[in-house]
Amino acid sequence: MLKYTGHPLFDVGAATILAFCQTPLNHNREISDLNEADFDKLADFISKEYVINPMKSFLTVAFPNSGFTQPAFEKNPEKRSEYAKLVTRSFRGETNSEERCVFTGEPTIGLALSDKEGYPPGRVFRQHLPLVLGEGQINFFSDGDSGLPISGKALLCIQAMPLGCAKCGGKLLAVHSDNSEIIELFAREFLKRNRKALTLAHEQNESKLPEAGPAKTILIETLLLADEERYNAEKEHNPASLTAYHFSNFGQSNPLDARNPPLEIYHLPMDILDFLWSIKSREYKSEWDNVAKRAWQLARPKKGKKKKGEMQKEDTLRRRNYIYEDLFRLPQEAPRFVRSYFLRIPTRNASGDDPRRAYSLKDDASLVSWKLTELFLKKVMHLKESRINRIREIGDQLADYINEENDKKFFSTFYGEQSRYDVIRNALIRVNRYRLKKGKPPIIGFDPFVEVFEDLDDNGRSDWRLARDLVLIRMIERLYNLKWIEKNVGEISEEDKNDDVSE
Repeated sequence: MLKYTGHPLFDVGAATILAFCQTPLNHNREISDLNEADFDKLADFISKEYVINPMKSFLTVAFPNSGFTQPAFEKNPEKRSEYAKLVTRSFRGETNSEERCVFTGEPTIGLALSDKEGYPPGRVFRQHLPLVLGEGQINFFSDGDSGLPISGKALLCIQAMPLGCAKCGGKLLAVHSDNSEIIELFAREFLKRNRKALTLAHEQNESKLPEAGPAKTILIETLLLADEERYNAEKEHNPASLTAYHFSNFGQSNPLDARNPPLEIYHLPMDILDFLWSIKSREYKSEWDNVAKRAWQLARPKKGKKKKGEMQKEDTLRRRNYIYEDLFRLPQEAPRFVRSYFLRIPTRNASGDDPRRAYSLKDDASLVSWKLTELFLKKVMHLKESRINRIREIGDQLADYINEENDKKFFSTFYGEQSRYDVIRNALIRVNRYRLKKGKPPIIGFDPFVEVFEDLDDNGRSDWRLARDLVLIRMIERLYNLKWIEKNVGEISEEDKNDDVSE
C-alpha cells in the first residue's frame, strides 16, 4: 500500500502511478488502493518506453548515466532492459534487510543498484534519484555512507516521477502541495500531455519530446484550466499552498549560475491559491479571462532568413503570460500588480514583446473591474472591509462629481500625478471647496480621507499611491459606464506613468 510521504519527488511519482492506472470506471481510486498489479502495469510501460527515444532523451535531465540513458548501452539494448527490470520490479523481491527506506520506512531492496563493487544493496545514487550525489561521494549522506537506502515501491515511484512532470526549459517541473488533490491534479494533467506528446513523437519519428512552455505560466494555466470540472462539482475546497520544483539532474548544471540554476523553487501561498480558486466562478471568470488574455507575451519579430522547419518551431513555441508569472511575486508586489493589470498603466521601458508596454486606459477602460480588484484586496492583500467600502464610496462620489461638472482638470491631476502626494491632497481639497461654495457637502471628509490614504500597513507605513490607484479603479469603472471616458478619451494622458518593470 502506498501513502504520501511529504517528499515531492516520491509523492509526484506515486500520484503519477495513480493517474496511470485510473480509468473512467475507477477514477475515484485513491493512492492507498494501488496494488502490485498496478505497479506491474506501470513497470511494463517504463520497460518499453524508457529504453528508446523520445523518453530516453527526455530522461537525461532526471537520470543521467542511468541504464536508461547510458551511451555505453546503445549497442547493447539487453542491458537497458535488465536495468529497467531492476529499478521497476524490485518491489516484488523479498528482503530481510535491516536498513529502512528513507521514504516509506519499509525494508530496502535486497539487490545492489550500483554495478561497482563495495556498495551495499538497496542504495540509490544520482543516476537513480535526482538531486543527490553520485557513487563514491560521502558528503551529505548519513554517517558518511554513500547512497540512500530505498525500498522497491519507492524506487518505482521515483522512476515514474518524470512522467508526472512537465518539460520546461530543458528541466522537469514537479508540483507538490499539502493538499494531495493538487498533487494528483498536476500529475494527471502532465501525464496526459506527456503520453499524448509521446504518441505524436512516435508517429512523426521525433527523437525528443516538445517543451511544454515557461514553467510559471504552465503552472497557473494548468491550475486554472485543468480543474474546471472539479470546481463545478465542488464549490467547497480545502485551503492549501503549492510548491513547484523546476530542476535538472544533469551533471553540467552549475548551482552558482543564477541564470540557469539546477533547482528553482516556486511557491504559491494559501491566499493566492484561494484567489485563483475564486476567479474560476462565473462571477469573476469573464473579467479575469479578459485581463489574462491581454497578458500573453507578443510574438517576436523574425530576423533574417530561416529554414522552413526552424520557422515552424519558432511559430509554435509556447510564450509566457505575464500576469500568471507575476502571481508568484505576490503579495510582496501587490501594489505594482494592481497598477499594471487592474488599472492598465503601461510599462514603457518593458521589452518589445511585453504586452504591458502597450497597456492603455484609452483602449482598455472596459477591462478595469472593481469587482475583480475587490476580490484581490480581500483574498491577497487582506484589506479591512471598512477600508474597501470607503474606497468604493469615494470612487463613486468622485466619478459622479467629474461626470456632473465635467472636471477634466481634476481627472488629469488625480490620474496623472505620480510623485507628489501634496498635489493629490490639494486636488481633493479643491473639489471639496468647490462643492461647499455651491452649497453641497464635501465629497471626502477627514475620517474617510485618513482611513483610505493614511491607513498604516503591517510595517507601519502608508501608501498613498496604492490608495489613489484603488480609488481610480472604482472611479474609472463608473465613468466608463457613464460614457464619460468615451467622450473624453482625448483628455487621458499616459506618458511616463510607470517605469517599473520586472524581468
